Amino acid sequence: MSIFYINGDYVAEENAVLNARDLSILRGYGAFDFLRTYGRQPFRLDKNIARLRRSCGLLELDLVWSDEEIADIVLETLRRNAHVSSDFNIRLVVTGGISNDNLIPDSEPSLLVLVQPIKAPPAIWYERGVKVITVANDRLVPEAKSIMYTPAIIAQKRARKVGGIEALYKDDDDNVLEGTTVNIFAFMGNTLITPPTDGRILPGITRMTVLEMAQEYYTIEERDLPYHELLAADEIFMTAANKQIVPVVTVDDHTIASGTVGEGTQHIMALFAEITAKRAAGLVV
Repeated sequence: MSIFYINGDYVAEENAVLNARDLSILRGYGAFDFLRTYGRQPFRLDKNIARLRRSCGLLELDLVWSDEEIADIVLETLRRNAHVSSDFNIRLVVTGGISNDNLIPDSEPSLLVLVQPIKAPPAIWYERGVKVITVANDRLVPEAKSIMYTPAIIAQKRARKVGGIEALYKDDDDNVLEGTTVNIFAFMGNTLITPPTDGRILPGITRMTVLEMAQEYYTIEERDLPYHELLAADEIFMTAANKQIVPVVTVDDHTIASGTVGEGTQHIMALFAEITAKRAAGLVV
């Protein structure tokens, strides 16, 4: 059983509770961030805390803890879970706080740090690639990781009904933006294309890492990615902290190129594995 941090206390998962009048429950008002460890070391924790702070700012949600305090809480929560597993997913949640009128916060927000053992996705995803679908959706405050995930849950349900593992959002101009929990990349020859962080997508930390390491080998274009262009790509892959680099071989009912995992994607997967291995070994990345 995992140990969670809830507002100053470290409690067993089964005893973790939140006030029923918290706006996270009543209105879905809150922010979160998500990362994982490699060799018990949080991967780019500073970047995730910075993104959490930005999300709270965009949602006008007070984050009363300093970056250093949050980092210390994360590390202590990991230490208290050392007996459970060797590697963990880490979810940081900042709730809206208690509201007496069920709308406006009357107290400081709550801070939750949820640490749970990693459950690796199926190996076949990485060996053969996966299917995704597309849906029309523009997220509210796209650059913020809000806990309001109703549209994402509906989209995920639709994807799973047809054998997909993700749903990609499209805007009114038929540009592909991002997935419910992933960023999207497409190879056109030696050019790696990904939608821009221009206020319409969440800037993923894994996405950031891929761009940093790929620029040495590929031409990078952060620009609009029309749906018809995505379907004509040589290769497609998705990025996320809990999925890493996932090849995509089918979009809706369209097979991408040869329908197999391409060399460029395999190279990106290898580069990312090298970086995370260094993190696991205790080296700075």
